[in-house]
Amino acid sequence: MLSVDDSPTLDALDRRLLQVLQQQGRISNLELAQAVGLSPAQCHRRHRRLEERGIVRGYEARLDPVRLGLGVTAFVHVTMERGHMKQLEQFRAAIARTPQVLECHAVSGDFDYVLKVVAHDLRALSDFLLRTLAQSPGVSAVRSSVCLEEVKNTGALPVD
Repeated sequence: MLSVDDSPTLDALDRRLLQVLQQQGRISNLELAQAVGLSPAQCHRRHRRLEERGIVRGYEARLDPVRLGLGVTAFVHVTMERGHMKQLEQFRAAIARTPQVLECHAVSGDFDYVLKVVAHDLRALSDFLLRTLAQSPGVSAVRSSVCLEEVKNTGALPVD
């Protein structure tokens, strides 16, 4: 795992490339080159180098959950039983296989994990929380907060 101190040095052109790519992931190389003021060949080399260095991890389409019938988003705080390292790995593997869990973060504080979960409705969320998550090996407590309104949702990182 890289720390902030291990972060690569990026020049102004790399940062501009990243800004444009975050906003327009499907942009053509020619359009990207024009947007950052490089030749297409130079732009392609820089873009490929950013991917090879792992700075650009991938590309994906951002889908609207409501239009897909996923009308409920919840943030779930999970507390694990203490002293059960084997169960932690089982829990993490189970979470990785669970499609309604969009994000899982190990955190400090009163909880061990925070999950971002989507569900079709409150009944589906309740079923997931009570029948799946709370029954997972090593889980001692689950608390959830249902999102009432999405104010901001972006995957774009500040690169300036």
